[in-house]
This record gives sequence, structure tokens and C-alpha cells, in this order.
Amino acid sequence: MLKNIVLIACAGALGALCRYGMVNFIGGRYFPWGTMLVNVLGSLLMGLAFVYIVERGVFPPEFKPLIMTGFLGAFTTYSAFSLEAWQLFDRGDFLSAMAYIIGTTLLCLLSLFMGVFIARSTL
Repeated sequence: MLKNIVLIACAGALGALCRYGMVNFIGGRYFPWGTMLVNVLGSLLMGLAFVYIVERGVFPPEFKPLIMTGFLGAFTTYSAFSLEAWQLFDRGDFLSAMAYIIGTTLLCLLSLFMGVFIARSTL
């Protein structure tokens, strides 16, 4: 257990550094191209990792927490969101999938706006 925690932490640090580097390299003065690319690439990599690790067993199951939780979780949380939405669709639960996608998007934006409002109001 402790070994997995250390591996996830190290992979997470690497994922965060890769995100930071890519976002700053790509940039985007008028549109967040770097962040968008990270989210799209992370989602692609999460799909590949899911199939190769979980479904096909091409890589050992020990790679799942390292790659999917650690690296990709820190690289982009959007990849985890995308995988969970796909899993709902894949099992035929379309209503839950749409509720999850719309609910998460709207609630996260609303929460961010509220956080900004609260923080700005307390200064």
C-alpha cells in the first residue's frame, strides 16, 4: 500500500510538471489553447490506458494507479471525468451520463463563480 502511495505521488508530480510545461509552452493569450490541449491529450491517454491496462491486460494492473491516478490524474482531471462519463455511456446509462456531464460542468462553473464572488467580497 505504501509503495503505491509513493508511486502515485511521484507519477502525480511528473504529471503536474508535464501539465505546467505544456500549458506554458503552448500558451494562449486570447484562448487557453495549452489547457485545452492538455485536457484533450489527457483524455486520449486515459482511454488508451484504460483499454491496455484494464480491459486487455497488456500492462500489469499495478500500472493503473501509477498511470491513470498518478500521472494522468495530475496531468488533467478532465481525463478522469471523461472516463467516468464514457463508462456510464458504455453500460447504457445515457440519462446518468448526460446528468453527470451537464451537472459536473454547470456545478463546477457555478462553484468557481461563487468562490470568486466570496473571495472578492471579503477583501
